[in-house]
Amino acid sequence: MTRNVITPTTANALHPEGAGAAAGEAAREAAAAVVVPSLPEPRGPVSEAVVALLARDAASGTGPPAEAIAAARRADPFGDDLHLALHACYELHYQGFRDVDPGWEWAPSLLALRAELERAFLSALRAETPGGDDVQGVLEELLVEPVNATGISHHLRRNGEMWQLREYVAHRSVYHLKEADPHAWAIPRLRGRAKAALVAVEFDEFGGGRAERMHSRLFADLMEEVGLDSSYGAYVDVAPAPMLAITTMMSLFGLHRALRGALVGHFAAAEITTAPGAERFARALRRLGVGERGVRFFTEHVEADAVHEQVLRRDVVGGLLAGEPHLARDVVLGVQATGLLEERFEDHVLDRWREPEPRTSLRRPLPGPA
Repeated sequence: MTRNVITPTTANALHPEGAGAAAGEAAREAAAAVVVPSLPEPRGPVSEAVVALLARDAASGTGPPAEAIAAARRADPFGDDLHLALHACYELHYQGFRDVDPGWEWAPSLLALRAELERAFLSALRAETPGGDDVQGVLEELLVEPVNATGISHHLRRNGEMWQLREYVAHRSVYHLKEADPHAWAIPRLRGRAKAALVAVEFDEFGGGRAERMHSRLFADLMEEVGLDSSYGAYVDVAPAPMLAITTMMSLFGLHRALRGALVGHFAAAEITTAPGAERFARALRRLGVGERGVRFFTEHVEADAVHEQVLRRDVVGGLLAGEPHLARDVVLGVQATGLLEERFEDHVLDRWREPEPRTSLRRPLPGPA
């Protein structure tokens, strides 16, 4: 039986105009060593315990001390210590950390501590969101933007400064340098129409078979255009809890099959709300003199997410609920939790930028561009 397999070679055959660009990208990748991030700086007793564990051999039999479990149960579910600890646990399923034993990924002792953190965070998300099972209602709400909206994209488009733009990009790098990776966990957990549609969206997110068009690569291009380090995980240590919480939510939903409905709801919410903001960010970048190589990340999302929104609503969410209607409450949770955490992040950033003496929204100010 003949199979049609898309590889970098066949992708270039399908898009011959991209062969030269792909070759250039391959040369750039070969010239740069793979940068695996170091362990992050602890921010409290729980993250300190996690980082200390990961510095050891996973086969040593060492587990988290009892006081770390107790601290996890007391931790602020939206705070720095909990989300840095969760980030460190979850990154073992992505790129890992330099000099950290890969065996920690499924070490029972670490998973037990992670479970305590996850219970606290998930309980807080449920408590802070209205809930319900009206999926279409919550999705329809996302399609209507407030007339007097004052979010980050509005601020940067109207009168934001370059230092604020660079801060925003540094914040978002925690997710966008692995864009769409958390959503890929949903693929084996869906069936039929929902699975096929999600894979179609993910194919776009990963560049349609062309590495230079992967959304994570486009974001790295943007970072370089504004003088930031585009290495994976470069700004985790300066990203505050409101930003880390957005990414840990994605991994929490993605790594648990029981939360597949929440992951689909989150993904739908993200795609529905991206296009209008992306258009404003593109205008902000041009106003601040960023070149088209940097702007491309946002212009790509204006075009792509307008289509993805329809596919997510009709085929992914619709297909999922047609087969598993009992997941409606989880889909609503995913939508509402996304809105909750994005609002907390925007409030954190804008509160600091709008002070009489504006100050950094990161944990430490960024150095100036090289």
